[in-house]
Amino acid sequence: MITSKLPNISNSIFSVMSKLAAETDAINLSQGFPNFESDPILINLVSQAMKEGHNQYAPMPGDFGLREQISKKIHRLHQHAYQPETEIVITAGATQAIFTAIAATIQVGDEVVIFTPAYDCYAPAVQLFGGKTVPIQLQAPTYQPDWDLVRSKITDKTKMIIVNSPHNPSGMLFTEEDMLSLQSIVETNNLLVISDEVYEHIIFDGEIHQSAARFEALRQRTFITASFGKTFHNTGWKMGYCAAPKLLMEEFKKIHQYVVFCVNHPIQKALATYLQEPSHYLDLAGFYQKKRDFFNGLLKDSRFKLIPSKGTYFQLLDYSEITDENDVLFAKRLTKNEGIATIPTSVFNANNEDFKQLRVCFAKTDETLKSAAKILCSIK
Repeated sequence: MITSKLPNISNSIFSVMSKLAAETDAINLSQGFPNFESDPILINLVSQAMKEGHNQYAPMPGDFGLREQISKKIHRLHQHAYQPETEIVITAGATQAIFTAIAATIQVGDEVVIFTPAYDCYAPAVQLFGGKTVPIQLQAPTYQPDWDLVRSKITDKTKMIIVNSPHNPSGMLFTEEDMLSLQSIVETNNLLVISDEVYEHIIFDGEIHQSAARFEALRQRTFITASFGKTFHNTGWKMGYCAAPKLLMEEFKKIHQYVVFCVNHPIQKALATYLQEPSHYLDLAGFYQKKRDFFNGLLKDSRFKLIPSKGTYFQLLDYSEITDENDVLFAKRLTKNEGIATIPTSVFNANNEDFKQLRVCFAKTDETLKSAAKILCSIK
């Protein structure tokens, strides 16, 4: 017999709702993946890399050409050049990058501040290494952080703060002022940061992504994690990266080499070529803003209330004028009875606080969005 290291962890809400969607043949707006294909150019580049023989282990930190392109991309967008030799590692998705950064730094008794609603991989990883998460609940409808509250939660045991912008599930963005407040707090208290930036290129209405890379003192303490799967519509490839100062990355690599050692070689080769054309990621914001506006426009006559998402490919739907039903029960009922699967947001909140909001993914074809909107508009 074994004693569970995560005794209170069950199947994620994403697995639960996607399974229910499959069983009921519902339109699946729950899990965050596109239902359209990746760019054929990128797929062909992967095939070409395979045919050229790049089918054995990649270098442990990743293909050097890809690390170079990531360095150039970050410098182009945020005016800081991470050194590809020592400060960038290619990972099996952003979740592995986050797990590895936590594994490399968190010890028994350490406290890690997270903002809830929070992506569900943060807390279990902290717990596995003997740490404790300290949740700070963001409040609907704006979900902007209260930095005075953050300061009040810092103790002599606090080791790290995890931030996520653009924010899943709310679509909120950290402003420059938010990042400066974060920088001040971590400098004053000698803390580390994980900056989860997987939706870095999906930002709307002319806003600018305030990456941790933009802030000199902050980036010296920060692991930035990112996802090619989110960026290039291929979440199943599980391909991401981590950027951090050399001293942090040295510890990161000690764990990385024993978790995965290296990740998919031909995909790395393909991405190294694909990233040489900046429009492949610079055009993403406009592409998804059209989908956001199209979908939200279709819902204008529904009983759901919404504030347009500022980033990510998620939109929150406030159903408080429809029912006072618990959001988990309401989401399951919509899936079974109405044929549309969504994500209840209370599962990401401290103490499962229920703001009567559902998260939907609009990274779908226009046909799917039309069908989904028709159902949502019929709910009275």
